[in-house]
Amino acid sequence: MFYDSCVEVALADVLVVTCRQQKAPALLGGVGEWRGGGVGYLYSILFKQEQAHDDAIWSVAWGKNRNDGSETVISGSLDDLVKVWKWNEEKLDLKWTLEGHQLGVVSVDISHTGTVAASSSLDAHIRIWDLETGKQIKSIDAGPVDAWSLAFSPDSQYVATGSHIGKVNIFGVETGKKEHSLDTRGKFILSIAYSPDGKYLASGAIDGIINIFDIATGKLLHTLEGHAMPIRSLTFSPDSQLLVTASDDGYIKIYDVQHANLAGTLSGHGSWVLNVAFCPDDTHFVSSHLKCTINMYIFNSQVWGVQYNGSGSKIVSVGDDQEIHIYDCPT
Repeated sequence: MFYDSCVEVALADVLVVTCRQQKAPALLGGVGEWRGGGVGYLYSILFKQEQAHDDAIWSVAWGKNRNDGSETVISGSLDDLVKVWKWNEEKLDLKWTLEGHQLGVVSVDISHTGTVAASSSLDAHIRIWDLETGKQIKSIDAGPVDAWSLAFSPDSQYVATGSHIGKVNIFGVETGKKEHSLDTRGKFILSIAYSPDGKYLASGAIDGIINIFDIATGKLLHTLEGHAMPIRSLTFSPDSQLLVTASDDGYIKIYDVQHANLAGTLSGHGSWVLNVAFCPDDTHFVSSHLKCTINMYIFNSQVWGVQYNGSGSKIVSVGDDQEIHIYDCPT
């Protein structure tokens, strides 16, 4: 699937990009998303959690418990805390405050079962948490500055994280031990993503280099050099055919994973692109960046994290303002 056009839509602190195979009209200003046939839909803030943390929030994840269907949002902050929020009746309720990290939390993720979370910190530790009890399951010492962005494998058995020496370290969730190490032969890895089908793992480095590995063999399949500055975030499309990358160079790039071809480039951010996430419906993705402009207003608060819920009907964003925003997305 290749996209002939992409429409960028600004929210108060995030950008939604809708990709269509047919030509779509550009949207200039306003808040919304263009769908096929030229119909515009508005996005609105459904809920705002003020003072969610005592410092900047750098990471967020949204998961659904496969056992009972409950939805959970977790946030990681420079206040050293991970907070677990229950999404219920269109609002967030604080369920757990998870303590243990000695420095700021830079990355969080929720397992695909929705029952376990992982967090990484500037203290170089990865912590595994039971979301049902709020208890720590494992504490993993990843080594000096060796625990930046992390991601659960699709089978929820492993957690991958990048290192300062260009290696992707993969730890067993149950054992807490390093099970595998993939060598990019590159520099500090800032971002990590598994493909939903479990076949690939992509990493983005501080020098703008992207590497894609075959999980089964550990072989390096592709090295992509399309960016000139650090790769802050990566996301695969739900069908695992596309990889979207976000960089400090202000560009978002879309790659065909199998052939390593550049399928599209999005510009116009004017600042670092800090995070990207693909919608489960496989038609659009969302990005956050350093400064966002809406109807001539500039918001100076950095938005570090953005994610969809499992159905793609909601978007959550977090940033320097210490707030959590939930957006209602049209279906």
